[in-house]
Amino acid sequence: MANIKFFLGEELPLEMHKVRMVQRLDLVPVERRLKAIEEAGNNTFLLYNKDIYLDMLTDSGVNAMSDKQTAAMLTVDDSYAGSATFTRLQDKIAEIFGKEYFLPVHQGRACENLLSLAFVKKDTYIPMNYHFTTTKAHIMINGGKVLELFLPDALDSVSSKPFKGNIDLNQLQKLIDEEGADKISFIRIEAGTNLIGGQPVALDNFIETGKIARKYKIPFIVDASLWADNLHFIKTRDEKYKNLSTREITRILSDSADIVYFSARKLGHVRGGGIITNDEAAYKKLLEMLPLYEGFSTYGGMSTREMEAMVVGLDETMDEEMINQGPIFIKYMVDELVKLGVPVITPPGGLGAHLDAMAFLDHVPQKEYRAGSLAAALYIASGVRGMERGTISEEREEDGSDHFAAVELLRLALPRRVFTLSQVKYTIDRIAWLYENRKLIGGLEFYEEPKVLRFFFGKLKPTSDWQEKLVEKFKADFGDSL
Repeated sequence: MANIKFFLGEELPLEMHKVRMVQRLDLVPVERRLKAIEEAGNNTFLLYNKDIYLDMLTDSGVNAMSDKQTAAMLTVDDSYAGSATFTRLQDKIAEIFGKEYFLPVHQGRACENLLSLAFVKKDTYIPMNYHFTTTKAHIMINGGKVLELFLPDALDSVSSKPFKGNIDLNQLQKLIDEEGADKISFIRIEAGTNLIGGQPVALDNFIETGKIARKYKIPFIVDASLWADNLHFIKTRDEKYKNLSTREITRILSDSADIVYFSARKLGHVRGGGIITNDEAAYKKLLEMLPLYEGFSTYGGMSTREMEAMVVGLDETMDEEMINQGPIFIKYMVDELVKLGVPVITPPGGLGAHLDAMAFLDHVPQKEYRAGSLAAALYIASGVRGMERGTISEEREEDGSDHFAAVELLRLALPRRVFTLSQVKYTIDRIAWLYENRKLIGGLEFYEEPKVLRFFFGKLKPTSDWQEKLVEKFKADFGDSL
C-alpha cells in the first residue's frame, strides 16, 4: 500500500485513479429541498435523484466501475445456458475463494432468501455478530430466531477498538451448551457489520467461529458483501496478518466458512451476487431452488454483461490500492468531524461515515426517530442524501410498539471512487453547521407505515414546524448561497 506524505504537512486521502467520465450534478435551492423532503414523506429513500446533490444513501450498486470492467462487458458470451462468461466467473470465484460451487443471483438479499428457505428450521436460533434488516426479515419469515452475540464495546459510539464487529465466542459457546447444537440452524457472521457503523471483524474471530461450528457440526455462513473494507482493516489494523497478501487473507476467511455469500453491488462493483460453497449437498439443495426464484444455474438473476464485469471486479478487490479508497476517505471524513466535535462513530469503519444521532439529537425523544429526523435535516441543509439506520429500520414489536434500536445512526455512504475530496469537505461543512443549529431539529411521526421493512416506503411528518425554522436559519446564515 502506498505511503504518501505531503510536504506541506496536510494529511489527505489520495485518489489512486483518474476521472475519465463525468455526470452532471445539481444542487437545488433550500426551498426546493424542503419541498422535496415533504413530498418524500421525510424518507430519503423516496427522494428523486434530480433533487439530490450528493447521494450517500448507499454504496450498493452505485460504486464506480473501472475501465477494465466496462471493457470486459463487450466480450460477453450472452447465452441463456452454459455461457463461457459463467465459466470465467466460476473459475475466478474458485481461484480467489478456493470453493468449487457457485450459484449466481440478482443481489445479496436473494442469497438471504435462498439460504433461509434451505436451512432455517422453525423455532431454531441463528446466532450472528449483528443483524442486517433484510437478513433478519428472511430468517423471521421462515420461523427462525435471530440472536445477536456482539461484544459489549460493539455499541460504544466512541472507541479505539479495531474490530468492533466480532462475534462474542463465549456467548456462542454458552448458547450451544444451553440449547444444544440441533437448536441452531446456522451461525452467520457479517464482514463487517452494516448497522453499527461498518465495523470490521478480526480474521481470528472468523477462524475461531469456524472451529466451533465444525466441532458441533453447525453450518457456518459468512456474508462477505463488505469484505473489501474488512480486508483492508485486517491488513492495516492487525499486526499478525499485515504481511499476508489480500488473496491469502481471503482464502483463510473462505476456508473457515462452509458457505460464503455476497452482494456484488458491494463486492465486485456490479449488480448481482452469489453463493459459494464446497458442500455438494448444500449446493444441490440450493440449486433446485435457483430456477424457481432467480434463473438458470449459469446466470441466476444476473445479466451476462454484469457477470463479465464481476470477473474483473473480483480481481480488483484483491488490489490493495483499490480496496483502500473507501476506508481512507471515510477516515478523513470521520477524523474531520471529530475535530469539529460532531458525534460520529469511531473508529472509522467501512461503507461510510456514521453520525451518532443519539448524541447529535439528544433533545429529541427516541420515539420521534432521531436518525430519521437527522437524515431529513441534513438533506434540507445540504442536498446530501443519507440513510437512517436506527429505530425506523427496525420492525415493530408484536404488540405494535416500536422496537427501539440499540444505536441511532445516520449513514453517509461513500461509494468507491465516486466523490471528490471537495465534495466530502462540503458535506463536512454542512454537517458542522447543522450541529451548531441542532436544537432547531425536532422529531418525526409516521402517517403511512408498511408492516415489513418500513424504512423503504414509510412516510413521516414533522411533529412541529421545525423544518421551516431550519430553512429560515439557513437563509439567515448563508443568504443566497445554495
